[in-house]
Amino acid sequence: MTTIDPTPASLPPALTEPTVRVPRTWTALLFSANLGLWMAFFTPIQVLLPIQIERIAPAGKEAALAWVMAAGAFAAIIANPVAGALSDRTCPRIGGRELGRRHAWTFGGAVLAAAGLVLLSHQHTLLGVALAWTAVQICLNAMLASLTAAVPDRVPVAQRAAVSGWVGIPQSLGLVVGAILTTAVFTGTIGGYAAIAIALLVLGLPFALRTADDPLPRDHRPPLSPRALAAAMWISPRRHPDFAWAWGTRFLVQLGNALGTLYLLYFLADGVHHADPETGLLILILLYTAGMMATAVLAGRVSDRSGRRKPFVIWSGVEMAAAATILAVWPTFPAAIVAAVLLGGGYGVYLAVDAALITEVLPAATHRAKDLGVINIANAAPQVLGPLLSAPIVVHLGGYPTLYVLTALITLLGSAFVLKIRTVR
Repeated sequence: MTTIDPTPASLPPALTEPTVRVPRTWTALLFSANLGLWMAFFTPIQVLLPIQIERIAPAGKEAALAWVMAAGAFAAIIANPVAGALSDRTCPRIGGRELGRRHAWTFGGAVLAAAGLVLLSHQHTLLGVALAWTAVQICLNAMLASLTAAVPDRVPVAQRAAVSGWVGIPQSLGLVVGAILTTAVFTGTIGGYAAIAIALLVLGLPFALRTADDPLPRDHRPPLSPRALAAAMWISPRRHPDFAWAWGTRFLVQLGNALGTLYLLYFLADGVHHADPETGLLILILLYTAGMMATAVLAGRVSDRSGRRKPFVIWSGVEMAAAATILAVWPTFPAAIVAAVLLGGGYGVYLAVDAALITEVLPAATHRAKDLGVINIANAAPQVLGPLLSAPIVVHLGGYPTLYVLTALITLLGSAFVLKIRTVR
């Protein structure tokens, strides 16, 4: 379970375990902010960047996309925990009134990321695309660090899986809405990027402007120096083994997800030989999202009521591995439809329950955002490693069947790691 630092006898609200259930309006605003965030994350990855890069370098599109994705994800690996650590230490003051430590990062990250998306839309070289996407990733990860900390900051343990289910849905729903905007409403990449930027602001800013954010008294602020920040990034696996195993579970499952989803558009075009791969991708995304929405909140509520987390994580890994195996064995569009539903259903369970599990193994309340930023490295690092692994596999080492078999094996291994966690059932 999350521990509270035993410093002053009376801790400020920002550092105490929440006990009051959050209302539906708070959850709805957090859902909206995450929807805008994940639209900005995934729509470029799945739709806009593949199209943009194919126009710039059609002969080497797979490798070019892999390197652009790796550059952005590498920036995310650094930006997320650093932004989280800075958020833990933020004590803004306006007119003598202390403000909360999270919302400034949500607001600033959204505004700067929106500007970066507009800049990205006007790039016509691979270097320009890589640099602009890296800047967008840095800003989005600053926003993500503060939004991720909202759940342990405000939501009691007995409500966390259900809230995490709602918060997890935008990870796929954002891609659906973004894909519709960029394929059916705005057909050009410039218009598509602009639409995503506007949606990020409209959906993301209300949470920062309309919800409470507990201020952190300055005498409780962790030290702020480059040396202190660097030292804080290391969390000893020996002292916090459950945190380490939770990190490993998240890393491997997300690596499997990165391997299985990066080349879906190219898989439909070159592996399945779909007549209209962009429309086919949209259909798969819709089915994936339907499967995820059907399971995320339900699994979260059942997990909260039972008090159990690990069985849900294991089952979700088995289901996602089965979906990847179907793609490896039957590279047809009907099989891809079945796999999309299974993958979405399994991922919905995983997102809701694993997110709640992780909040229960955080080392201390004083640096929740930083610790969750370290966890988010397990989300971002696979976006670096995934492209570097999948590109040579697709081109030289057996193609898509090999890729999806590897996806299944890695996902199964990741879900099995959760068994090593001792303090959570």
